[in-house]
Amino acid sequence: MIKNADLTPPDPVVYLDHVAMSAPGQAYKQRMPAMLDLQPGQTALDIGCGPGTDLADLAAGVTSTGTVIGVDQNPRMAGEARVRLAGQPVVDIREGDAHSLPVDDCSVDRGRTDRVLQHVADPSGVLAEFRRVARPGARIAMAEPDWDTLLIDHDDLAVGRGLTRFITTEVIRNATIGRSIARLSAEAGLVTWSVVTMAPVLQDFETADQLWGLRRNVVRAVDAGYLDRGPSDGSKRSVRGRSSPVS
Repeated sequence: MIKNADLTPPDPVVYLDHVAMSAPGQAYKQRMPAMLDLQPGQTALDIGCGPGTDLADLAAGVTSTGTVIGVDQNPRMAGEARVRLAGQPVVDIREGDAHSLPVDDCSVDRGRTDRVLQHVADPSGVLAEFRRVARPGARIAMAEPDWDTLLIDHDDLAVGRGLTRFITTEVIRNATIGRSIARLSAEAGLVTWSVVTMAPVLQDFETADQLWGLRRNVVRAVDAGYLDRGPSDGSKRSVRGRSSPVS
């Protein structure tokens, strides 16, 4: 059972680092450079660059003759990225909103977003912004989860379903963005070259809890009425060690 669970959200920088270093994170991140086909001298844009996790890889692709622009609206994230990429003169970190990028028209050859569109107010608006700043023939790679397909193995199916329903309804703003990217891209005037799906399976509960905040969200789901409390002792139902989230 979960009793007195810590409901404090993780530090956002630490959390993003954990995701990037996790097996699921590495699995999709290693595919993105090939999809972008970075070339020396290009200008690459990371929309929602966070603490700069992927900027060094972009810099390596465009080499010293290119430019990498990282944009994040969070001053702390932008500041952390500047510190981490201080030794990369081709990297330019800018504070700004993804819906109104601080980037000139027709100035970008390659772009990426990584788990950003799930949080923004208007995903279509962000895609339209990329189209504005993109040069003819520019390419963008996007990675987004589909939280509606999160599956949790539990003795009681209602627990897993209730937790998924809570996350998709109360936690993530655009919970089904993963399945919508191709359609929204077409509506923004972009051409979709490929759609790659991945279904990571986690059998280690502690890793799953670190990435998905299972303990914290179970308690929140109970308090919000998405899950029942325990039978007689008033304790709350929990997701136990054999859970395997898939998204």
